[in-house]
Amino acid sequence: MITVPATTGPEAFVHPALFYEGLAEYVSGVGGFVRAALSADEPVLVAVPGPHLDALRESLGASGTEVVWTDMTELGRNPGRILAALQDFADRHAGRAARIVGEPIWPGRSPAEVLEATRHEALINSAFTGRTATILCPYDVRGLASSVVADARRTHPTLIEGGRDLLSEAYTDASVVSADCDHPLPEPGGEVLRLDYSRGELAEVRAHAERWARGTALTAARRGDLVLAVSEAAANSLAHGGGKGTLRLWTAAGPGSEVVAEIRDGGRLADPLAGRRRPALASARGGRGLWMIHQLCDLVEVRATDGGFTLRLHMATP
Repeated sequence: MITVPATTGPEAFVHPALFYEGLAEYVSGVGGFVRAALSADEPVLVAVPGPHLDALRESLGASGTEVVWTDMTELGRNPGRILAALQDFADRHAGRAARIVGEPIWPGRSPAEVLEATRHEALINSAFTGRTATILCPYDVRGLASSVVADARRTHPTLIEGGRDLLSEAYTDASVVSADCDHPLPEPGGEVLRLDYSRGELAEVRAHAERWARGTALTAARRGDLVLAVSEAAANSLAHGGGKGTLRLWTAAGPGSEVVAEIRDGGRLADPLAGRRRPALASARGGRGLWMIHQLCDLVEVRATDGGFTLRLHMATP
């Protein structure tokens, strides 16, 4: 029987990685975590890929009706959306010890998605500091690359491995892991449309993106989403990125075709959690533009380096 560490006092946050091999071990470990939470009358959110949802529901039977179930392949298609959903759940149960299962990385994720999900896992530790919650993150050690499992040891203070609860000797500060994720983005293949812009030219940026998007396979609604996301990113450049930036647009073929918009400027990302937390309406800290971009796009790649700030926005085509 796999035991799972729980919160251990006022304002205690626990973030273990559960390393599992096979579905039986997965259901035992995650199911035991959920049952313990239900027995303690604690609210439970389970956000895992669809097939795992089905297996857990079957194992929990009637007690599973008290659990909030979420398919992570939908919620976490863009890893930048996950953190806000977890925080929203904890906020709805303020004053209680929330229990959450979050599986942001699974076999089949693209390398870009895995990297942004790794960044998410690191930032959880900053976002939940001082909160009473336990977030259990399962990792398929058979199906995932060894580098992904190694990163899980860096992003989780505690581990559940071989039926034992362990402290992670490789655990690393969130800022270090996030910086390690900022390696150079690969250059696109094929034709790339470029536009340099500066103050007073936001309308031109929107019109440029809209004209280009009409020639893609995006639906009218998704074209509108893309133009809005590009507009928000460009507005951030003008306000916080030195008053100018560069927009690049291209289409990418492959197993899942997509359109890509990239915005580069000379700015810095002062708060690595910007856009990943739902901004309060009255907040003076900003972040609403980045928040909107994360909600609109299927994947947002973020690079914050000494050379400037880059957002690469992906939208899948039908």
